[in-house]
Amino acid sequence: MSETFCESKRQQTSLLAPVERRILGWLAQRTPTWINSDHLTILGFAAFAAAGVGYALSTTTPAWLHFVNLCLFLNWLGDSLDGTLARYRNHLRPRYGYYVDHVTDTAGSLILVLGLGMSPYMSGRVALAVLIAYFMLSINSYLATHALGTFRISFWKFSPTELRLLLAVGNLVLLFHPMATVAGSRYLLYDVGGVVGIACMVATFVASAITNTVRLYRLEPPQGRRL
Repeated sequence: MSETFCESKRQQTSLLAPVERRILGWLAQRTPTWINSDHLTILGFAAFAAAGVGYALSTTTPAWLHFVNLCLFLNWLGDSLDGTLARYRNHLRPRYGYYVDHVTDTAGSLILVLGLGMSPYMSGRVALAVLIAYFMLSINSYLATHALGTFRISFWKFSPTELRLLLAVGNLVLLFHPMATVAGSRYLLYDVGGVVGIACMVATFVASAITNTVRLYRLEPPQGRRL
């Protein structure tokens, strides 16, 4: 039995999006034929999980942070190139790709943040709060994709690519300055960064939820009323 499926429109307006598109297009043209999108998706998930393990192992030596940064690069490569490669080769599987990509992202993010919470650089409570805020924002994005037909990859000029880069730079800073001073008190640098990140994600969630609700209300007003 055939089914009709309309793929959601992708919306990517992050700071690095123009440069990233050119790089990914260049890579897609030169990717060996024996590598397909599934291989890249697996690479992205494995790299995210390995980054979480690297954070956990950083309790033994900070040198593991270099391993984490390598994994973040491999995660970007796999997670970003899989869809580009499918579009370049015209091997699109929109439902399969959307579902598998986000399931693996969810599992990988869980392992990454849990590993960070086990490291000496972020407390477990802040890591848990980061995870909750991230999942709230992700769930809102997935629901909006279904309800509005537009998949937003970036918010306020930030996408997963910018977040990976910010995390990688932060890892290098941790090697020399694992603590931060705020209002005369000393805190873990990533606890401070985590709290800022939580505030930004919650604010984005609230703003997006209100915007989407208003838009949907106007698209589907109560019976007998027109806006």
